[in-house]
Amino acid sequence: MAGIYLHIPFCKQACHYCNFHFSTSLRNQSELVTALAKEIVLRKDYLQQQPVNTIYFGGGTPSLLPAEALSFLLNTLKELFVYNTETEITLEANPDDISEENCRTWQQMGINRLSIGVQSFKEEELRWMNRAHSAVQSVEGLQMARRFFDNISIDLIYGLPHQSHADWQSNIEQAISLGISHLSCYALTVEPKTALEKKIRTGQYSPVEPDKQSEQFMLLMSRLERAGYRHYEISNFALPQKESRHNSAYWQGAHYLGIGPSAHSYNGSSRQWNVSNNAQYIKALEQDELSFEQEILTPVQQLNEYIMTALRTDTGIDLVKIGEDRPRLLRIADRYINTGHLMKNEANIWLTKEGKLLADGIAAALFKES
Repeated sequence: MAGIYLHIPFCKQACHYCNFHFSTSLRNQSELVTALAKEIVLRKDYLQQQPVNTIYFGGGTPSLLPAEALSFLLNTLKELFVYNTETEITLEANPDDISEENCRTWQQMGINRLSIGVQSFKEEELRWMNRAHSAVQSVEGLQMARRFFDNISIDLIYGLPHQSHADWQSNIEQAISLGISHLSCYALTVEPKTALEKKIRTGQYSPVEPDKQSEQFMLLMSRLERAGYRHYEISNFALPQKESRHNSAYWQGAHYLGIGPSAHSYNGSSRQWNVSNNAQYIKALEQDELSFEQEILTPVQQLNEYIMTALRTDTGIDLVKIGEDRPRLLRIADRYINTGHLMKNEANIWLTKEGKLLADGIAAALFKES
């Protein structure tokens, strides 16, 4: 089973921390949608007739697109790929775009899951991030969305320089009280060339505190475990049967087709990514061409990629999939088992709670050298 991701590169305004590809100008929106549809047609054979298990509209802010544009893209996909009413179709949305009319329209066109960019329920934190919505809109938007959708995810950010543990706990409690079935929670990361990086570098904002972020991550894990959420991936928590099928497929090594500027695709043996420029993307497709780069993955790269993604999940690394590299992997893993950062049984190796704080470093230590 495969997945399809569509990148919608438009936002109302730029969040200080964001380094995704987007534009705050909607001037070329119509041309971009036409280009997306053309790329879908040109790349209809990429998944080699595999049934499509998930479709994901990401960005950017896909909820900015008119209903007609979303419907047009979904109909184009339906004509060329095999999917049905059981396919998970996710739309990323911001709270200020959620209305009764929009929710009803999205539901009627077949969207059955919303991923809502709340980030915080606190007004001062939203202003600090330069988010377009308010704390009131966060709550009201979620209450409206729950009238139409029973599969809703929200994003939350922790580890802001001025964010106390009590502030973070309050955000978690608000999400639980609203009955949100899926949470994606991320530590604030200072990415190069973002407004946040500049503000910290020039002293306008205080730097992030890694120790505080670790403490807030531990608070998060403990509280959501008590509330019945499964911590099925480092940053993702779900009530029973509400895991993101789309993102889970990434971590399990499923094939996926990425449509749109900056979108990535993977077919098991290679990875490719589209140009991160709206004008160049549109211009190439007006000439029935694709502007992308590609990397052919060696067997060692494929193995290391599996180690990296699988270790992020609660099921961990499947030792059968490791094959002949199993003795080497187990030898290195024993170091982290002895320190309490990894656990193992006959079939799998997985991170402990403490190990999740060091996930990237442990994965790198387990990589096979080329």
